[in-house]
Amino acid sequence: TGAISSLQRQMEIQESELRRIRSEKELLQKKLREREVQLQAVSDKYHSLTEEQRQEEAVMMMEKENQSLQEVVTEQEFQLAEQNKLISELQGTVSQLQAEAVTTRLQLLKQKQAQKETQSQFEALQHTELQTRVALELISTKFERFRNKIIQATFSVEGSQDPQAELTDDEVLEAMQKVFNERTEFQQMLKNKGSR
Repeated sequence: TGAISSLQRQMEIQESELRRIRSEKELLQKKLREREVQLQAVSDKYHSLTEEQRQEEAVMMMEKENQSLQEVVTEQEFQLAEQNKLISELQGTVSQLQAEAVTTRLQLLKQKQAQKETQSQFEALQHTELQTRVALELISTKFERFRNKIIQATFSVEGSQDPQAELTDDEVLEAMQKVFNERTEFQQMLKNKGSR
């Protein structure tokens, strides 16, 4: 936004300069028209004199006016050429600034779109994380219940002693294996007695 404002300010300055130069151009053209009016007045004056006076006056006035007009025309042509050159340069600068403003706006739009997409992805990840946490807590709760049932079933067997402290998973597995082995041995012993 700052870059666009800066470019717009530069464009306004260049356009103001362009207007000033065009105004000066119009002023010079106005002066040229005034010179033409003066020349017309001299011409009218010339027609009111006697033939001899006309000739003398005409020669003097024409030489003087021609010289003056030639200087004015030369100066105005030079100024107009300089102003046209400057106008062309200013128009090029304005076009360049407009192109830069368009490019900057496009970049800002892309950045906003990328930011929006990133925010959307971030929100989706947060939602997924929340779902994962809930699922994990649910699984942990179920596992803890299952573990407690296993411990309860394992140590409710006759002859088993209740654990004195919290058991590790390996200790629970070891106790289960012991119960399983004892029952297997007992069943085998019953079979052997039955066959005899």
